[in-house]
Amino acid sequence: MDNSQFPQTGFVRLSQILAPRGPIPVSKSTWWQGVKDGRFPQPQKLGPRTTVWLAEDIRALYESPAA
Repeated sequence: MDNSQFPQTGFVRLSQILAPRGPIPVSKSTWWQGVKDGRFPQPQKLGPRTTVWLAEDIRALYESPAA
């Protein structure tokens, strides 16, 4: 996914965040370890099997100069 196509606002699922569809080139296990360590944004639960992140938080992650 081209970074310009990533949503500006709203909720995104993990499949929209991680490469090849998303802008973050890490594996699922690396992502979840980063969430646990505080390197990546905390998710929100919409239901028992639905986990989402705010698109704004993900954009801030990959658009920050430290990235």
